Amino acid sequence: MDSELQQIVDSLGRRLRRSVAIDDRNIRLLAYTSHRADVDDARTESVMRRAVPQALVRHVHSAGAHEAQGFFTVPSLPEHGLSVERIGLPIRHDHALLGFLWLLASDGPVTAQEAEAVEQAARAAAQVLHREQFLGELSRGRERELVRDLLSQEPRLRGEASDRLIDEELVVIGPVVVLVVSVGHQDGEPLSERDRLAVTVGLLRGRQRLPPRTAIQLTRPDHGILVMIRTGARREVDAVAETIHREVCVESGRAAGEWQVGIGGERSGLLDARASFSEAKRAAEVAGVVRILGPIVRYSGLGVYGLLAELPQDRLSRSIHPGVLRLIEHDAASADDSLVSTLEAFLDNAGNVKQTAAQLCIHRASVYYRLERIAKLADVDLSKGDDRLALHIGLKVSQLIGLR
Repeated sequence: MDSELQQIVDSLGRRLRRSVAIDDRNIRLLAYTSHRADVDDARTESVMRRAVPQALVRHVHSAGAHEAQGFFTVPSLPEHGLSVERIGLPIRHDHALLGFLWLLASDGPVTAQEAEAVEQAARAAAQVLHREQFLGELSRGRERELVRDLLSQEPRLRGEASDRLIDEELVVIGPVVVLVVSVGHQDGEPLSERDRLAVTVGLLRGRQRLPPRTAIQLTRPDHGILVMIRTGARREVDAVAETIHREVCVESGRAAGEWQVGIGGERSGLLDARASFSEAKRAAEVAGVVRILGPIVRYSGLGVYGLLAELPQDRLSRSIHPGVLRLIEHDAASADDSLVSTLEAFLDNAGNVKQTAAQLCIHRASVYYRLERIAKLADVDLSKGDDRLALHIGLKVSQLIGLR
């Protein structure tokens, strides 16, 4: 497809003696000619990264790009690098929008004769994009089917899917890391249509950071999955996770804290991808409840929460020290979490009162006073290691199961 689109823009550029570019419907660059006049930072960024900031995408949309049937103009937006106006023509096939053909206004107005040539090029591009879209859907359908089998509980299906993915050259061979993106703590509730689309777009944007055939994806009813065949360092995985998180937030319109991305541990190959997937899913689930972990969490970074999350929730709830429950009830009734937060800070700081006071921004005398109240209400002796351990685990469990 790239070579065919490049031939179209090169031919049109030579004929009109103008700069020409083609984007897909999401304003990602597909083909472009050399520049014959002034060029701005937006075009440079598009050429270098094959994408533009979301602010520019929204600006293009606000100019009526998606509704346009003929030529339209996108005004300049200097604060985001678009200092030269764009003249656009939507690329459509049977009224379906597939992309845009762009000219630079700095090359001058479009004459009637030029307009005819541009429209002819847009029709040729539409045929190429439509064909690739059809073939792409077939390929993505096959990919989704194989990813489902790859993550199945059935070893035979996993083995066959692993072989097929490699034999059909959908992926390369290498160590595997799985990422899972989900929203909140939904207990299997299906995503809304907008959230599901946001997940798909987010996975695609993350995938675009990677070399060809090094990632495959699947959007399930309540979460999205990206299987990465690692060819780079740990920071590359982190960068992909950050891209996915950022894009799902933008596309869904939700706050950053509502989406979580879990990262599983690395495995030697596709055959073991399910283990990494299970870890990534668990990390996303825990992050959806224990918000202090942040929106992007590695399974290896869950700490004690990872261990506790392996136990059934009803068993966890029964194991909470009764003193912790009394403290939670006390703070809830008084609309003040000072006792729980003080105890947690005290235990997290290994009983260091000075560090606890600094963390809570209170005097050490206030910490001692609160600890006395905590010991009395919880009926514990904070000088005993067993009591401190029981309270500490109880606090972690209470957060994990959503009691606070």
